[in-house]
Amino acid sequence: MPTNGATTPARPPGRPRSGIHAEVFAATLRTVHELGYARATVDRIAAAAGVAKTTVYRRWPSKGALITDCLLDVFGPLPGRGSGRDEDVPAPIRWITAWSGERGTDPSPLRGTGRDEAISSTIRWVAAKIGEPGVGDAFAGVFSDAVSDPALREILRARLQDPFRDMFQRALGESEARVLLLIDVVVGTLLHRMGMIGEPMADSDLDALVEMVVAHFAD
Repeated sequence: MPTNGATTPARPPGRPRSGIHAEVFAATLRTVHELGYARATVDRIAAAAGVAKTTVYRRWPSKGALITDCLLDVFGPLPGRGSGRDEDVPAPIRWITAWSGERGTDPSPLRGTGRDEAISSTIRWVAAKIGEPGVGDAFAGVFSDAVSDPALREILRARLQDPFRDMFQRALGESEARVLLLIDVVVGTLLHRMGMIGEPMADSDLDALVEMVVAHFAD
């Protein structure tokens, strides 16, 4: 049985990589949404995608690795990490990196109103993504699995958390510890609400979360 690991085997011959990935990612979120994270096995995801289980395991050595890549697909590419065209980058991230000099030689951290708007727009974007069918459940489920799975924790850290953490450190001019706190507070709060009531955070509560975080990170 395949186990969690940080490397993914090379793609075998067959349908184009993007087509296979798109089909499997869509089937993953659909299966998680319909059955819940625990019951969304690789067998069921493969069946929903119309592919063999071996096709999935050739690309992702475990369910956790698959879910991580699925979440990366949901949240979109980051500039400077093989993301392709600028329009493929989510708007809040594109806006932040433009301000912070992502492609320049002398990055300048955001200050004042620009900084507040960057934090606010990103929190609202993350909340909207977590509220999409299957995404919040998949996010919470893979985090829960990672508690007792060091290999999966490393995959999540290296592939999901670190790229966003690095971008925010440069964009906000904050320390690693402060940016990790921002990520913990925002993602943790949103996933806790989904877990407790099974629904995304209400707009009024999201407004309060944004206000609290922006105030804490004010210049």
